[in-house]
This record gives sequence, structure tokens and C-alpha cells, in this order.
Amino acid sequence: MFNAESIVFVIYLAFMLGIGVYFFFKSRNGGEKEYFLGGRQMGAWVSALSAGASDMSAWVLMGLPASVYALGLGQAWVAIGLAIGYAVSWLWEAGRLRKFTIVANDSITLPQYLTNRFLSANKSLQVICAVIFLVAYTIYAASSMKACGTLFHTVLGVDAKVAMYVASAIIILYTFLGGFSAVCWTDFFQGLLMLGALLIAPIFALLVVNAGGGAAGGFDSVSADYWNLFSDWKVILSGLGWGLGYFGMPHIIVRFMSIKSDRELRKSARIGISWNVLIVIFSVAAGCIGHLLLGEIDDSSTVFIQMVRMIFPAVISGILLSAILAASMSTADSQLLTASSAFASDVYKPIIRKGRSSDREMLWIGRIVVIVISVIALIIASDPGSGSIMDLVSNAWGIFGAAFGPVIILSLCWKRFNFAGALAGIITGAAVDGLWLAFLSSTGIYEIIPGFIASLIAAVAVTLLTKEPSDEVKALFDKAVAYED
Repeated sequence: MFNAESIVFVIYLAFMLGIGVYFFFKSRNGGEKEYFLGGRQMGAWVSALSAGASDMSAWVLMGLPASVYALGLGQAWVAIGLAIGYAVSWLWEAGRLRKFTIVANDSITLPQYLTNRFLSANKSLQVICAVIFLVAYTIYAASSMKACGTLFHTVLGVDAKVAMYVASAIIILYTFLGGFSAVCWTDFFQGLLMLGALLIAPIFALLVVNAGGGAAGGFDSVSADYWNLFSDWKVILSGLGWGLGYFGMPHIIVRFMSIKSDRELRKSARIGISWNVLIVIFSVAAGCIGHLLLGEIDDSSTVFIQMVRMIFPAVISGILLSAILAASMSTADSQLLTASSAFASDVYKPIIRKGRSSDREMLWIGRIVVIVISVIALIIASDPGSGSIMDLVSNAWGIFGAAFGPVIILSLCWKRFNFAGALAGIITGAAVDGLWLAFLSSTGIYEIIPGFIASLIAAVAVTLLTKEPSDEVKALFDKAVAYED
């Protein structure tokens, strides 16, 4: 069990935990804003790679390559949709959202921003958002924990459940200790590792295939239909629909809010978009080339793992496979922190404690929520019937994009938009997404698409049918548009 690969894993996990301990001592006297948003002092490189790494969980190394490996190049439309959506969110949404959250009473969470944007004393929107966060992020975190279990079981022969418990404990510890800064800095290093692994492994695998050195598949083993990018319009539409998720993804949006200046944001956009495009291209390449290299394998989710282990010596493969740990942990920590901040700042502080909680109390409530969500996610991940890694991610991604995407977009570009419209959009998007998944998933259309459209229609219709926002709300909109720092 204790071979070179396992030693590399242990060193990597210790390094991640060390970052959490460092930021715990560095910011132990900080307050709620420091723990949940890093004091809005994140630089360009850390913000860009943290946003990317928190987005691209283990599914980009296991789920997407598995889909491409099993179903063909048509699954590349997921990557295309993600690349387009990510670029647009950085170039259009990020700058405006950062300004709006600062002007809207320096909001530190998405629900807080939506409430402050309309100068509302009504807390119903914050509560509904927090509930959606808790449900969706628990499912999302479960996918990352399941990936850790699959990795350790495949590579080291460790029981998958035991592996999930160990990896989850490390994630909980550094999130618990260091908060947002620890999460961003661990994501930064993990983003670099993920990019390196996805660049190196497919290129070397293709060289092996071309040389014929031990490849079980080869070009002749794959049918022409496998390479058909335009095989099914539903696959194309659903793949492009993944890009809609970026406009309402809280753990990515919070990175936009944390950047310290517009100048750093523009730099972050260039770095982040470049990173994302390379990641999705080589993720698709890993699935295609893995099929050529390995031929038919029993578990398609292990295509990247088997490809790396076949080509590289143990120490190198241990480093490259640590990228799967990086992908799992970088997403899980962000999800845990965003969900805990939503509950602590948007439910506990204003409703349960009615504004009487101290900074220290808020920090500990956030940390307790991290533990609770992690335990529930572990239970889901441990259930054999919970679905694949890709299934869990797509479910959580869909509800976030459908519920929050249209509302965020309208809040940033429509002065007439009001609180009632925002509330209607969030509820409708979440409900339609869930109902489509439950009853109409057999249509082959990804549920985020009908959910997003329904949310947009509901938000606009209710806004036009209800009272215009006050002059103060309109003035806040104008101030945010004109804001400079």
C-alpha cells in the first residue's frame, strides 16, 4: 500500500493542510468579511486560478473524460459550452458584479447582495437562497468526495469509503481553519497542478498510441461515428447549456467579488479564460486519446487514472494523479465555505440572532455548518445509488444556473428590476429545473435550459406586473454603474 504514489499523495495532503494552518494563525483576529471573502484583497493570479479550480472539480479529470471515452466526441459540446460561458462571465459579469456588491452595502454573499441590491428589509430571499445553497452544495460536494474514493480505491486498493473519510477530513480541516484565504491559495496551487496534469498526460499518451508501444486500442479500434461532433442536436444543445451555469454559480461569483481592484480583475480575466480553455480542451483530449490507448475498460471514470499509470513511473504518476485530489478538494472546499457563509450571514445572523451575533460567533457558526454539510455529503457519496460523478455535478450545476443566473444578469443590467421579480425568478428556476430532472430527463434536454428560460420569463413578468423599485434603489443602480476604484 505504501508505494511511491501513496507517499506523493500524503505529502500533497499535508501541504494543503499546512496552508489552512498558516491562514488560521494569520487571520485568527479577523472578522466575518476576512473569513468569508478574504477582505476583498485577492490578487489576479490567485483569483483567476481559484475561480477556475473551484469550478473544475474532479469531473474534469474523471467525469468529462469518461463521457467522451464512452460516448464519443459529441460530448465535447459540454466543453465548448463551458468555455463560452466562462469567458462571458469574466468579461461581462465579473466587473459589474464586483462594483454592485461594493455599492450594495459591501455585500459578502450572493443572497446578501440580492437583498441589498433592492434595499429590502424582507429576508425571504436570503432564506430561500440559503436553502438552495445548502441542498445543491451538499450534492456537489458529494461528487468530489466520491471522486476521492474512486481514486484511492483504483490506485492504492484502499476501501473507497475510508478514502472518502480521509480526504474529507483534510478538506474540512483547512476550510475550517483558514477560511476564504486558505481556500483560494490551496485552489491556486491545485489549479496549476490540474493544468499540468491535463497538458502532460494526453500528449504523452498520444505519442504512445502513434508509436504503437503497448496501446490496447488504436485508431482502427474506434468507429467513424465516435468522432462525429454533430451526431445529435440534443447533445449539442445540452452541452452548450452548461455555459449558462456560470452566471449563477455562487462559489465562482464570490471570486469576482473578492478581487481587490478593477485592474486586477481585468488581469484575472485573461488568466482565468486562458486556463479554462486549456483545461476543457485537454479534458476532452484525455477521453479520446484514453480510448485509443486503453481500448475497452470496465469503469470509464478511471480512464485518466489508468492512462497515467500505464505511461509514467510511480513518482510521476503520483504527482499527476494528485491533480484528481486537487480537483476534488478545490471544488469541495469552495462549496463548503460558500454554503456555510450563506447560512451564517443570511440566516443565522439576521434571522436567528437578529443582528446580535459577534464576529467570533459568526466564524464558529460558519465552521460548524462546514462540518454538518460535509457529513451529509459523505452519506450521499457513500450510497451506491447516488449516481456517477458527472450525474451529481450536472444536477447541482443545473439548479444553480437555472435559479440564480437570470436573476444575477437582470440585477446588473436592468434598473427597473425589483425584489419581487428576483424572488419569482429564483423560485421558478429551481422548481422547473428540479421538476424537469424528475419527470422529463428522458427527453435528453439538460434541465438547466428549461429552468433558465422559465426563471428569466418569471423574473421579467413579475417585475413588470409589480411596483417599480423606489428612487433610492434606482439611485443605487446608477451609483454602481458609475463606480470607480
